[in-house]
Amino acid sequence: MRIVKIHNIETGEIVEREMNADELAQYEKDKLKREAEKQLAADKAVAKTAAEAKLAALGLTADDLKALGL
Repeated sequence: MRIVKIHNIETGEIVEREMNADELAQYEKDKLKREAEKQLAADKAVAKTAAEAKLAALGLTADDLKALGL
């Protein structure tokens, strides 16, 4: 059960209610999207670390590649 809090700034009234089916479906969809984005960022970080390790094994840095125009 997810709760939606609606705050009317004109009256100061705060209403709390359960999400309806559409809101809950959108919430779950957004949650999955956020999790996928986090996983993608983590995968990119791992790939970058691996690439930097391979460059280091060759005696190169990312700056060396930039200097070479790569």
